[in-house]
Amino acid sequence: MKYVVIAVLSLLTLTTTVQAQTKQKFGHIDSQALLDAMPERKVADGKLEEFAAQLEKQLGAMSKELEAKVQDYQANEATMSDIIAQTKAEEIQNLQQRIQAFQQNAQQSLAKKEQEVYQPILDKAKGAIEKVSASIGYSYVFDTSSGALLFQPDGDDIIELVKKEMGITAAQ
Repeated sequence: MKYVVIAVLSLLTLTTTVQAQTKQKFGHIDSQALLDAMPERKVADGKLEEFAAQLEKQLGAMSKELEAKVQDYQANEATMSDIIAQTKAEEIQNLQQRIQAFQQNAQQSLAKKEQEVYQPILDKAKGAIEKVSASIGYSYVFDTSSGALLFQPDGDDIIELVKKEMGITAAQ
């Protein structure tokens, strides 16, 4: 009888352990609210705004220069010789092209700066989410602000099996 009780208790413990291991735990977080709560975010926002203001100032100076050249051209066009009028028109066109190029470069620079100032903050938040999720035992953590999956345990990549099921070969 004693052996039966021990066997039953062992089986019960083993079953409970297996159930605990197979139970998946889901969590969620509003990552935008987390980022908004981080003090580093305000510093990064300030850096980005300062950089954007510098670009805007330069663009404003170029626009004023263009406006002045256009006004001068329009005011004096009737008295200009053809060669001077043509030269001034080309200057205006070149300046317009430089402004367009500056705007494109400024957008790229602003995006690069945004990545530069926010990436350490995003990495810090992601690290904290992963650490907390793993320590509590969450299987999956979803971002309620975007619907993205932020944390999941290591698993098998089944893409090759799915491709095989669908008849997709490596050459396709």
